[in-house]
Amino acid sequence: MAGRSKITTKKPMFGNNRSFSMRASRRKFNPNLQAKRVYVEELGEFVQVRVSAREIRTIDKIGLAEFLRRQGRTLKELL
Repeated sequence: MAGRSKITTKKPMFGNNRSFSMRASRRKFNPNLQAKRVYVEELGEFVQVRVSAREIRTIDKIGLAEFLRRQGRTLKELL
């Protein structure tokens, strides 16, 4: 699941693979994006979002509305 998170726009990072002889070859580190159903109290229904594992933990802790507010996004942008 490469790509970008819809909420925080996390994107892949790039770095090097290092062999035993220390030769470098380029590689990509993809974010750990998951498809997750999140309940939105304001709408009274579940919403499917694609977020990273760390974002899932934060949403579970503070709720989706507060998480979006801290990211400077609205619920309408998510839908």
